[in-house]
Amino acid sequence: MTSAALSVLDLVPVRSGADGSTQTSAQAVAASMALAQRADELGYRRYWFAEHHNMPSVASTTPPVLIAAAASRTTRIRVGSGGVMLPNHAPLVVAEQFAALEAIAPGRIDLGIGRAPGSDPVITQLLRQSGTSGDVERFPSHVQDIALMLRHEGATVRFTSGGEYTVRSTPMASDAPEIWLLGSSDYSAQLAASLGLPYVFANHFSGQGLQRALDLYRSAFQPSSVLETPRTFLTANVVAAPSADEAAARALPQLRMMTRLRRNQPLTPLETVEQAQRGLAEADAGEQTLIDGIRANWFIGAGPEVREALDAFAAQYGVDEIMISPVAGSFEAEPLDATPGRVQTLELLAR
Repeated sequence: MTSAALSVLDLVPVRSGADGSTQTSAQAVAASMALAQRADELGYRRYWFAEHHNMPSVASTTPPVLIAAAASRTTRIRVGSGGVMLPNHAPLVVAEQFAALEAIAPGRIDLGIGRAPGSDPVITQLLRQSGTSGDVERFPSHVQDIALMLRHEGATVRFTSGGEYTVRSTPMASDAPEIWLLGSSDYSAQLAASLGLPYVFANHFSGQGLQRALDLYRSAFQPSSVLETPRTFLTANVVAAPSADEAAARALPQLRMMTRLRRNQPLTPLETVEQAQRGLAEADAGEQTLIDGIRANWFIGAGPEVREALDAFAAQYGVDEIMISPVAGSFEAEPLDATPGRVQTLELLAR
């Protein structure tokens, strides 16, 4: 079996400590920067940051800032967004940010774009009050606008009066980031196909409809100036450890967080492994049922077995790359400014 290339999706998790303390944002970001450096050393293909807002367990709110920091600490790996939630932002601002990133790290920048807000309805309204586009219906045209503005020739704005105006994201672009469309629905697959863009199915978020989305994308794909044939990969939640027992323990904090999301319960920083184990011992049967259902779509176990399962997953769906979200939790004794479980996952899976 051919080995799939591996990449990393990072939400910059924020966790609790042993004595009731909580990671600061600075500690969480420092841990993620160290993880990006290790991914670069281990030969991972790309490292993307997600966009989420107002979540106690997630510090990845501003992908462009985190991408710039990671790019300055790495030399080879592609860095990008997984993704920028476009309805929260003006297309010109996104184009300018990623044009600047391309100038900082030429040939290493990916612009992954999503359509979801990345937060709750209150935060969504706050983001849209601040002057951004906020028009989900115009998502396809905004994606096309960004692609044009990133090119040297720029995009042309035509006024109702008949005049024209050229808009460029940078005065002298030498190259442009690679644009990817992200999604977990038929809509995003069909749009990526119609625009001739590469597509990522967010399997880590929702494994439902995976085969249908890929079939729609591949069958409806229209060649474009940036891509002649369909190009896609998948994401997956992954925990690898020296033993299956340790992997199962490290997966538990994130699994319990996902059950709280599903049950619309108040969110907290991620528990330590020990806190999650104590909480599960007191939980009702409904939580265990939810955990079992969520876990079925994750890759959890000893390193060699997880790597083999990921390669089989890639082969099953005809992709040559899997982007792993390393969701390993931490034990109470582990430092707040590091994530040994996530580093261990990357090291055990690297080939």
